[in-house]
Amino acid sequence: MSLKCVVIGGGAAGFFGAIACAQKNPLAQVTILEKTRQVLAKVRISGGGRCNVTHACFDPAQLVKNYPRGNKALLGPFHRFQPRDTIEWFEKRGVMLKTEEDGRMFPLTDSSQTIIECLMQAARKAKVEIKLEAGIVRIEREAGQFKLFLGDGECHYADRLLLATGSHPLAFQWAAALGHTIVPPVPSLFTFNIQNFSLKELAGVSVEQAEAKIEGTALAQSGPLLITHWGFSGPAALKLSAWGARDLHQKGYKGTLVINWIPQFLADRALSTLQQGRKKLARRSLGSENPFSLPRQLWKALLIRAEIEAEKKWVNLDNASLNRLVQRLQEDRYLIEGKSTYKQEFVTCGGVHLDEINFKAMESRLCPHLYFAGEILDIDGVTGGFNFQNAWTTSWLAGQAMAIEE
Repeated sequence: MSLKCVVIGGGAAGFFGAIACAQKNPLAQVTILEKTRQVLAKVRISGGGRCNVTHACFDPAQLVKNYPRGNKALLGPFHRFQPRDTIEWFEKRGVMLKTEEDGRMFPLTDSSQTIIECLMQAARKAKVEIKLEAGIVRIEREAGQFKLFLGDGECHYADRLLLATGSHPLAFQWAAALGHTIVPPVPSLFTFNIQNFSLKELAGVSVEQAEAKIEGTALAQSGPLLITHWGFSGPAALKLSAWGARDLHQKGYKGTLVINWIPQFLADRALSTLQQGRKKLARRSLGSENPFSLPRQLWKALLIRAEIEAEKKWVNLDNASLNRLVQRLQEDRYLIEGKSTYKQEFVTCGGVHLDEINFKAMESRLCPHLYFAGEILDIDGVTGGFNFQNAWTTSWLAGQAMAIEE
């Protein structure tokens, strides 16, 4: 009898794991069970519909620094399957990837459909069976196999089982029923809602390099920062939310966000730059000229927040105003009153406890022949293709291991 391998979850990790398993062992019966009518839904919407496949970071030691949770556990796996391997995998199947300035990698077509079609075609070629609307009710261990109870009363048996379900609550229940500890899931990668937001009229304005930190903590991240109608988004805010996911959850998403709009300037240099501006731009209005190359609308808004009239001439800027402006530029404070889900890259931290997983095979240490891949694990990355790379790596390792007959 051929080996029966079942993958629960028709997302990126599920498909990649199923394909890896079927290619490693062509005689195995490999089946994907997906509870909805559509597979690869998250792939379709990721990266604004372009699919941020991975990130051009090829040193595993550097790569793991982009994972607030799971960085130590992923070091070994990334030595076996990393972004270079992901690029090669897709290129072998006719999908070329391109690298953008910030390191994110997308298909040349700029369409997630390209990635979907590639995965679907690879699954068909490997003879992976895909069953839609196959919602699992519960999972039991029976005589060395897994018995999967479906909502329609049907049952499936599996010799090897891969849970690649993302952060679905039911999947956590199944993992717990099979002996695993679940680290409580909380949101990661979210944007900050600001109380009485004074910059909301500037929605859409961004700064290429800013630093954002949570006052009273060691949490700080830098990068592009985007002003929205409700607060702040962009890589700096999203990275901050990822690294601070648990702390912010415990604080009820309340606190003070401190923004340094000019992190490349130390306080003394910022002050001297303004003093030079007072001499060089003496007869010009403050609102029309700024020495930091900030967006003009933002510069004017920061002047107002520093209680300085934009119409005032540079020559009339007194020392007290200079000091207020430096402080506003480098320590601009906003009260956080909540969060908004970053829907394109919805990610949670939490999941199956990593100590209970053998990362060489992505196999449970507690339940033989049970495997995990992707976001069901207590692993999450910052935005930029890192969460997909976690999915590709862990599912590839799981698929390879599942295929081995004892």
